[in-house]
Amino acid sequence: MLIVVVLFATVVLRAALVTTFVYFMLPAKRACPRCGARLALIKHSLLRVLLPAVEHRWCLDCGWSGVVRVQSRVINRAARS
Repeated sequence: MLIVVVLFATVVLRAALVTTFVYFMLPAKRACPRCGARLALIKHSLLRVLLPAVEHRWCLDCGWSGVVRVQSRVINRAARS
């Protein structure tokens, strides 16, 4: 039984490492990785529920479509006043 727990823990750890690595490989800015133009948001209700940390975006200029990280929407209080 201990062997099963250890093997399961290594699988879970490997999955967590791969997921973290893939998340940080996603583009963080809202500019196209190919041409640098602004990306349009494509809204997916299921994607928002399952993976709220990523967005599906599309480039209007070159047609690139892919998943990017969500930028934080923190409002600077000094900039507001």
